[in-house]
Amino acid sequence: MSGFDRKALYSSETTTLNRRVQGQFCQRYAGNPFVTMSDSHRIKADLRKTLRQRRGSLSSSRQGAAAQTLINSVITLPGWAEAKHIAIYLAADGEIDTRPLETVARSLGKHVFLPTIAEGDSLEFARWEAGVKLTDNRYSIPEPPPAAMRCPLSHLNIVFLPLVGWDLFGGRLGMGGGFYDRTLSDTVSPLLVGLAHECQRVEKIPLENWDVVLDYIATDAALYRRRGNKNDQTVLFGDNDPGL
Repeated sequence: MSGFDRKALYSSETTTLNRRVQGQFCQRYAGNPFVTMSDSHRIKADLRKTLRQRRGSLSSSRQGAAAQTLINSVITLPGWAEAKHIAIYLAADGEIDTRPLETVARSLGKHVFLPTIAEGDSLEFARWEAGVKLTDNRYSIPEPPPAAMRCPLSHLNIVFLPLVGWDLFGGRLGMGGGFYDRTLSDTVSPLLVGLAHECQRVEKIPLENWDVVLDYIATDAALYRRRGNKNDQTVLFGDNDPGL
């Protein structure tokens, strides 16, 4: 991987993707603050389909290398060294693998938690003890057993989130279930860090009021701190949008 610049490789792909997927809406909605929810949903659906195909096309060797180099980004996070309680996820559908990160976290004495589906389709975070057998939830995603200790959000230091797409403003495109948004939007959250392949970056993710915004995005190429704030995303398309 020496000399392989993922940021440079995907910069042109990012712009091209936005022009293709978002461009069909630009003439009608450029600078218009009254973009309808259905338009936002259409854009998200198109982005989700394209980005899932993109990450799914990565070879197993590329996936493995990305999971290892992701650690280089994570360990530079502010507060990582001091963090004692972290929440991760188990990768599926081409998401960047967290198993190497889990190994590093445990070696540093950190307590690892996994999301579990709770009442109201929100999430709880259950302690994942090393060697404990996990059981599949209704989406066939492994979870710690019901007896596992639950950690309140206020006691978590970092939550690492899976995602389908991301942008430099902290915008996150998930799978569409809204589990993390329902869980994290109405509370004082811990540090929210999206984990992704560099190739999942787009110029702008359309956001609704309830969408959670990330503090950082860690990829196999770099660590990115969110630019600006959530209000920067209230207009889907503007005259200076580089994705146009």
